[in-house]
Amino acid sequence: MSKPEPRTVPARSARTAAKLFNYGNILAVLMPFPLIIFWFGASMFVYAMNRHHPNERVGHYTQQAAYRFYGIVGALIVVGTFFPPRVSYFLTYWALTAAVLIPWSIIDIIRINREEWHDVVIPEE
Repeated sequence: MSKPEPRTVPARSARTAAKLFNYGNILAVLMPFPLIIFWFGASMFVYAMNRHHPNERVGHYTQQAAYRFYGIVGALIVVGTFFPPRVSYFLTYWALTAAVLIPWSIIDIIRINREEWHDVVIPEE
């Protein structure tokens, strides 16, 4: 009986996975309603899928993007509770969210693209 070959996660796949949460953040902010609501749910799946990726850098970048997104959306719940019933307050918050989240996500994507990625061999158990 031959020993099975260990599985390999290609560097290109790891790089793509590392950028996924940032792309979701950008899209959710560019089209805030209803995409931000759907992204809030889908982002939990993406986070769970990539946080413990065999390549630890994928987990790092995913975690950083998640901190930014959940922090900003969570702050809306706390701050937005005290907004008067006028749309202008929510539009202002959305503009501030976009001003913070989009550039930071783009910077992260640029970092990910510049970083040297390597294939990761998953050892047999």
